[in-house]
Amino acid sequence: MGRKKHIVNLSDKERSELEAIISTGEHRAEDITRARILLKADEGLTDPAICEHLDCSISTPYRTRKAYAERGLAALHRRKPDRDYEPKLDGRDEAHLVALACSDPPDGYSRWTYQLLADRFVTLEEIDLETISRETVRQRLKKNDLKPYRSKHWLIPPKQNAKFVYRMENVLALYHEPYDEDRPVVCFDESSKTLHKQVRDPLPVAPGAVAREDTHYERNGERKIHIATEPLTGWRHVTVTPRRRKREFVEQMQELVDEHYPDAVRIRVVLDNLNTHNPAAFYEFCTPEDARAYLDRFEFHFTPKHGSWLNMAEIELSALTTQCLNQRIPDAATLRTEVAAWETDRNEATVSIDWQFTADDARTKLLRLYPTITEKKQD
Repeated sequence: MGRKKHIVNLSDKERSELEAIISTGEHRAEDITRARILLKADEGLTDPAICEHLDCSISTPYRTRKAYAERGLAALHRRKPDRDYEPKLDGRDEAHLVALACSDPPDGYSRWTYQLLADRFVTLEEIDLETISRETVRQRLKKNDLKPYRSKHWLIPPKQNAKFVYRMENVLALYHEPYDEDRPVVCFDESSKTLHKQVRDPLPVAPGAVAREDTHYERNGERKIHIATEPLTGWRHVTVTPRRRKREFVEQMQELVDEHYPDAVRIRVVLDNLNTHNPAAFYEFCTPEDARAYLDRFEFHFTPKHGSWLNMAEIELSALTTQCLNQRIPDAATLRTEVAAWETDRNEATVSIDWQFTADDARTKLLRLYPTITEKKQD
């Protein structure tokens, strides 16, 4: 076997520079990968071993070692410093590319891709180019903060919607009242979590390698998540149940009265328009006397239809999903343990919500919803 070419033998200074690049997190991902490759090669690891550690293609370590042998640590950067690079697109061409990316995709395509844009771009008569790479397209669109391959679903309420405005301003006024321990404001919402069992043990994170888990899993049912939060005090409570019905809604409200706010004169609850959120349900599961007694302790404030973003409980659900539920959870017992630990930690930190959006903001930014303001503007 021939002698291995392009041996990496780092100096102490070079090793320190590479370790700094990895630890700061301020460099491009490809530069960090090349830095790790050089460090692994300096340790004596073979290219296949480096690929296993860093999950990269087999040719990447070789190209990085070869570039290092030719250019030193400048090999971390793809471009050679002593070479002049002529930009493929000038300002006029870039403007045409942006306009194309903002237009409808051609027939037969649901969205623009970088390659499709590159192919269509050169067919325009005013562009004097024979070819352009998808990477050039990606870089220019990134510069202009354009992602034509992405879209969001957003339900926009109709214009001049007095009912939407009434409920929106009702909730906004409630959010800006001063704190009153006798009349706490509690936001309530619900979600769900599908349970997934691992079919193989995941591989843990290690230096130079991310954690990995098998793409296959075993479904193990679903559980419903109920969350109640008092934004001004930084308190929240999460409950896991098998189902989400009117019965569970009544039980959650009873728990607020009996356990969490037994001394409150009136609990003001913000919630959305889910069909289970029906105060009349108290009479289905309680005696008339108990139902009336519970309802006298509540004041329900419903967000507008298609306006659930006004419910601050959605902010807590987002944090719960990102910080806790964004993992495979095998069963209901583990789910309860995980959300209980998250709840305890977040409550001890008293993470509150500083709601900034006001009715004045709404009358400026959402004026299309206000019948009288819209009519005046048209006049």
